[in-house]
Amino acid sequence: MLKTEGLIKRYGALTAVDGVSFSASGGEVLGFLGPNGAGKSTTMRMIAGFLAPTAGTASICGHDIQADPIAAKQQLGYLPEGAPGYGEMTVEGFLRFIADVRGLSREHRLSRLREVTTRLQLTDVVGQTLDTLSKGFRRRVGLAQAILHDPPVLVLDEPTDGLDPNQKHEVRSLIAEMARNKLVVISTHILEEVDAVCTRAIIIARGRIVADDTPRGLAAQSRYHRAIGLRLHNAEDLERARGALTALPGVGDIEISASDHKLTVIPKEDQELAPLINRTLEQMGLRLRSLAIEAGRLDDVFRRMTA
Repeated sequence: MLKTEGLIKRYGALTAVDGVSFSASGGEVLGFLGPNGAGKSTTMRMIAGFLAPTAGTASICGHDIQADPIAAKQQLGYLPEGAPGYGEMTVEGFLRFIADVRGLSREHRLSRLREVTTRLQLTDVVGQTLDTLSKGFRRRVGLAQAILHDPPVLVLDEPTDGLDPNQKHEVRSLIAEMARNKLVVISTHILEEVDAVCTRAIIIARGRIVADDTPRGLAAQSRYHRAIGLRLHNAEDLERARGALTALPGVGDIEISASDHKLTVIPKEDQELAPLINRTLEQMGLRLRSLAIEAGRLDDVFRRMTA
């Protein structure tokens, strides 16, 4: 449903995007993540046809965004960074304008307007002008215009930017619901967003793709994959426990957090250390409050790949 091949964008001597290629299908929520300035938004703009690439191509449902832009954009819903709109328009007037631009029939337009304003909790502000709305409401209006024509492909640049925790939960639930029969691409630098809704994640750094995997697959590349988190009842036992556990075979490093009585034991390789650790602490007479095996940490992988 979405395919890019060798996308490049240069601004003079600066290469903002450098040969980005990937494809994605319906049913996926693809997280496109990277640090600020990595090239995320520039890539999204080229995919949406808002920005012409220096080289390379992007196609949506088989339609090249440069050669056949109208057909491509009919299949696309796009939420740009900042959710721009016409400040003097009311929410209802703006969405009706978008419906006209999208060519929705009168009956279809009315049903879609009712559906998206209800789903995004905009019914109480439909009579307000956009320039009187809070940042969170403006973001929801931007998302409403992106999904109004019910497109098969959604490209959302920072979709939960400016939303409070409850609103973020609502938008993430909506994304998960829509992804059952759509492709949703989310550009973000918020790692919790990837964990919350994405089935796949691409990490971009310095304009290039440096990783492409499931969130679980990326987390498994972390040094904390299969790390053991231990909480003891007494903080004074932490140093004693660390001394004993450091000498165990297979232990690579141990981190200590006195504030929550916690030790994190990092294995040298993908080893099963929990039984040995538990047995060692029992022999020392140290009581465990909890023991948990980590799946890995996405933030650790993100920092290593984008540093």
